Amino acid sequence: MQRRQFIALLGGAATWPLAARAQQGDRIRRIGVLLGTRSEDPQTKVRSAAFEQTLQQLGWTQGRNVRIDYRFAGGDAVTSRKQAEELVALAPDVILCTGGFSTASVLQATRTVPVVFTIAPDPVGSGFVDSLSQPGGNATGFMMFEYSLSGKWLELLKEIAPSLTRAMVLWDPAIPAGIGQFAIIQSVATSAGVDIRPVNSRDAGEIERAITAFARAPNGGLVVTQSVFALIHRDLIIALAARHKLPAVYHERVFVTAGGLVSYGANFIDQYRLAAGYVDRVLKGEKPADMPVQAPTKYELVINLKTAKALGLSVPPSLLARADEVIE
Repeated sequence: MQRRQFIALLGGAATWPLAARAQQGDRIRRIGVLLGTRSEDPQTKVRSAAFEQTLQQLGWTQGRNVRIDYRFAGGDAVTSRKQAEELVALAPDVILCTGGFSTASVLQATRTVPVVFTIAPDPVGSGFVDSLSQPGGNATGFMMFEYSLSGKWLELLKEIAPSLTRAMVLWDPAIPAGIGQFAIIQSVATSAGVDIRPVNSRDAGEIERAITAFARAPNGGLVVTQSVFALIHRDLIIALAARHKLPAVYHERVFVTAGGLVSYGANFIDQYRLAAGYVDRVLKGEKPADMPVQAPTKYELVINLKTAKALGLSVPPSLLARADEVIE
């Protein structure tokens, strides 16, 4: 072989790994997303937009080097399991899911595809991970909040409405998060001097009937715990609270911006931004087993003064001073 041909052959061989690497780098990666709410829900769109925007900042653009397949359970367990199976069948590189409802469905469908969850209650108790610091399996992500936070909702309601002696607690008894949140509220009710009544938040008709009946007696209020159904039925709950002049405390800011009285909880939109960072790390080769589950480090107190005025409530200055946001 002539020297010039040999050098040319070597040069061509040297480019093969580079070409292969370039081709691999240009491969469109696939992300599955399973959300427990409905596709038309405005808050769902805000959360998804935050996720995609952060992904883009990290170099992943929908249609260019990543494809995102969305599925929505709409609060239905059968649909959630079906959608989870559909996503797994697409062979995604990673799946993002939200809440215990969707996360359980995805982990029933796969224990090999990497999973990043958001707003998950008690990931260890639910069997999603072995421990918070060392998840150990194919899932990791971000916790909803510590259950102890739930007791502060009742205390907050009592602080803003001192005459309160009764509280209706909207919860989902079919999920661990519902049971955990209600147990904490129940544990502080006696010391707060408040009788509590649980009502299932899954059915809109039951919610309306229960709140209407509850409002016939004085000195009542609402505690709306975190669940996919609370989010789905939030417009109805807020409207009923206003109609019956009931002070209500919620777990998320979106309820207060929509006309609710007060909320105290984590910023779940931030969790979607953080989840995008975890998805990025998975796409770059890290394993969920080695990525610690993170809990919220900050909780936001949001007060709607316009709603307080409509209810005839005077918000204590000490409470206003602690607020992260006041809507007037």
